[in-house]
Amino acid sequence: MIPPNSIPAKHIDTIYQYTKKIARELNVVGLMNMQYAIANDKVYVLEANPRASRTVPLVSKVCAFSMARAATEMMMGKTLAEVKPEIKKIPHYGVKEAVFPFPMIQEADPILGPEMRSTGEVLGLADSFGMAFYKAQDGAKSTLPIEGTVLLSVSSRDRAGLEKIAGRFADLGFKIRATEGTSAYLAEHGIESELIKKLHEGRPNIADAIKNGEIQLVINTPVGKLSKYDDSYLRKSAIKYKVPHITTLAAAAAAVEGIAAYRSGRSEVRSLQEYHADVHGQTVASAK
Repeated sequence: MIPPNSIPAKHIDTIYQYTKKIARELNVVGLMNMQYAIANDKVYVLEANPRASRTVPLVSKVCAFSMARAATEMMMGKTLAEVKPEIKKIPHYGVKEAVFPFPMIQEADPILGPEMRSTGEVLGLADSFGMAFYKAQDGAKSTLPIEGTVLLSVSSRDRAGLEKIAGRFADLGFKIRATEGTSAYLAEHGIESELIKKLHEGRPNIADAIKNGEIQLVINTPVGKLSKYDDSYLRKSAIKYKVPHITTLAAAAAAVEGIAAYRSGRSEVRSLQEYHADVHGQTVASAK
């Protein structure tokens, strides 16, 4: 997501300073790809690679600055001062979403780990984060529903903050169905939900409900391989019957924001040139 709206300004500044120092010490000329993690209010450097990444074209489109061109010019002898990269306020939002091959391999559990599984990326651009996220999901062929029933099956270790997300879905008029532990947690926080059975608890169960078209969105955080019961059937059923599914609460929070943004009114289609003109403070003729 650009610009980031969940990272404190102090950490953004730390990331900026670390990146600059590491690039200078490594004498990088051109592009450098860095990965960071933030844990316990501290910024950690995971890796620094003196190369481009697949994200570079998308960042260039969002920020109205051709990073590949600038890097090539510097590798050919131009200085940084001649290329003149600028730090500008981005007046819109860009959300990158990975595209995965799971619909073509329906027997594979769509759980993500450190390995590279994505086969491409899409970009959502809009004036608000919610709409940009909605567009990104749509581009990745995981279009979010604007009404219906949402299934919540969240591991006990991931439930903190779930009540806020569920509450927003309820406010938007969604019906909530939840598995036993999740339903009990929601009830403790004053949120109504209809209990739904897991596969090993009898029928009708989650798999039946997804197959029968009773569920429009699945939010499921995996219980892990050490669990007595395998919950991969839930995610596989969602893939098989083309029901969008989410496996983290961060993505669930973004999803409900995206649905709310879409329902409040779709933004007009704008050309990339119009977005870039906003960055540079210019005006261009509408491409309607």
